[in-house]
Amino acid sequence: MPPKRVLIADDTEFFRTALKDILSRAGYEVVGEASNGAEAIELAMTLRPDLVILDVVMPAKNGLEAARAISALNLPLKIVMCTSLGYEPIVEEAVKAGASGYIIKPPSESKVLAALKAL
Repeated sequence: MPPKRVLIADDTEFFRTALKDILSRAGYEVVGEASNGAEAIELAMTLRPDLVILDVVMPAKNGLEAARAISALNLPLKIVMCTSLGYEPIVEEAVKAGASGYIIKPPSESKVLAALKAL
């Protein structure tokens, strides 16, 4: 069964809103939004989402640091990184940090849903 409860973490409100709209139309429930990595870790612990979408570049812990911390919680969730930095070293680091997939910005509905379907 695909993940349905989603936490979005990005320091850009415009991006969070765009992603929330895409996910809502596709039947996902956005249970929380974080504007930095530290907040994402806290919300992952309290909200227990099925999926966490993390921007790579964020203040107060970047997405890779947040992914490592969230992975260490051993919660039954998937992590997807979102970045405009689509080059190989970042993707490799994201996988090492616990990510199951990634989305390249700017997100189109088809790219986002294809990335989530691949989980």
